[in-house]
Amino acid sequence: MSTETGTVRPASALVPPGERGATRIADRVVAKIAARAAREALPSPPGEAAAPHATVVVRHDAARIRVHLELGYPCDVGARCAAVRRQVVERVSALAGMAVPEVAVQVERLHLAPTPGTLQGRA
Repeated sequence: MSTETGTVRPASALVPPGERGATRIADRVVAKIAARAAREALPSPPGEAAAPHATVVVRHDAARIRVHLELGYPCDVGARCAAVRRQVVERVSALAGMAVPEVAVQVERLHLAPTPGTLQGRA
């Protein structure tokens, strides 16, 4: 913006802070970010495993997130859940600008790795 004298004033100087409004990010958008972050934190899922999904409750600038996922087994379930928590907190904070005080990870199913006998059938 320029005035008649040719100087430029920032937009924040024109509108008082109380009248500028706010950006509201929908809960479903935060849930999509969280689900994508969970996928990024995990190795590729077993063949029939469902993709992670998330539910979110946003209050003010904080998101409480529950991630539902399926894991291959055997694996270190605790370490995988911790990796998901870290990635979800990092990505939601970075992309949505929200604090994430709680991430609950719910493992809905464990998929056994195929063994040679299950791949070829029994004789």
